[in-house]
Amino acid sequence: MNLNIVLVEPEIPQNTGNIARTCAAIGAKLHLVYPLGFSISDRAVKRSGLDYWDKLDIEEHLSLNDFLNKYSPEKHNMFFATTKGKHVYSEPNYENMDEVFVLFGKETKGLPEDLLLKYLDNTIRIPMRNTLRSLNLSNSVCVVAYDILRHHSFTNLEQISEYF
Repeated sequence: MNLNIVLVEPEIPQNTGNIARTCAAIGAKLHLVYPLGFSISDRAVKRSGLDYWDKLDIEEHLSLNDFLNKYSPEKHNMFFATTKGKHVYSEPNYENMDEVFVLFGKETKGLPEDLLLKYLDNTIRIPMRNTLRSLNLSNSVCVVAYDILRHHSFTNLEQISEYF
């Protein structure tokens, strides 16, 4: 199972650092789509995932169009995370997918609305109270990523502690 976490124009370095650490821990590839609200050499990014940065598979894209041209949603299992999603993140049948891409938008605006409308059937959301705006980006990535991996029985991840 190849899991790809795609951050479209992330703005907060600590979120990206935390997500990078999660991706390294679960073996997911991290895609960063420019422009970023910081430099990936930023101290805050490195500090959040410092001891994992060298274990991270990362790919950078100059723009969302560049990413979509390289990885066409029509040819890949691609999901778009948004608070306005048509489906709950746990609904898709990930078990039959060898590769999954999940796109997350910038902290202040999310993914572009025209993109969401174009791929409405592939939009996913995390259920939450309707009086709140959204979860933190790094928490959202973690919730969705681990559920996708659960559908694959956490293949290639340690499931039994060596301490007990």
